[in-house]
Amino acid sequence: MRTSALQVQGLAKHFGGVRALDGVDFEVDAGQCVALIGPNGAGKSTCFACLAGQQVPTAGEVLWQGQSLLGKAPAERQRLGVARTFQVAQTFEALTVLQNIQLVLRGAAPLAWWDRLDRRQPERAMHLATQAGLAMMVHHTVADLPYGAKKRLELAMALAGLPEAGADPSPSLLLLDEPAAGLAVAERADMMALVREVAAQGVTVLYTEHNMDAVFGVADRVLVLMHGRLVADGAPEAVAQDPQVRERYLGLDFEMKGLLDARG
Repeated sequence: MRTSALQVQGLAKHFGGVRALDGVDFEVDAGQCVALIGPNGAGKSTCFACLAGQQVPTAGEVLWQGQSLLGKAPAERQRLGVARTFQVAQTFEALTVLQNIQLVLRGAAPLAWWDRLDRRQPERAMHLATQAGLAMMVHHTVADLPYGAKKRLELAMALAGLPEAGADPSPSLLLLDEPAAGLAVAERADMMALVREVAAQGVTVLYTEHNMDAVFGVADRVLVLMHGRLVADGAPEAVAQDPQVRERYLGLDFEMKGLLDARG
């Protein structure tokens, strides 16, 4: 039986007279994979920034496992099992793939000047790299990687800061801001298969996306934001048929046929 892990209640964010978020309410069940979509300027990135701690909401509440996240810095939220990625991959370009993961591993001792980074939990770091499809690139300098590999590395780094599956009872929430942005069709399919795999391991996933092949057939549920308000919330098939969503965002000729294969 699923339980609501993330609860967003009356979330609002105003920039002067602009209401980027205007009373948003939704819940995400534990282990669910939920997509947050909408046109440019709908408030998706602002919503993510409020959930992850980069911005302070004007009003509302954000509860993770029943505990308020408001007033907690991003580092505190990560200790509670909340991690995020960004639209443009955030990695350490001068380090190797493995070193990037080792640098942010949860539970690793603080790094002193005399320590060797590559000695920090190498087995755990290698497992995460392999899960992200980067096993053959672990010793490559990140600056030399193609962009798709950097996006997968950033996801591995976010997972590195969360409790290890099966080793820590603490639940985890992964916020992915456009995980498939800038990727070719085949790369998007690989990335979203990885996202599904992570959710299948019990991680609660909420992600934004503009590529509909990375939404329909991937997400368990779809939320639609427009002008800072939630206008639709339901199964992908139901949201795809919502008249308002079709008219104002997806297009009246939108068809889900061919997009459902991504779930596998």
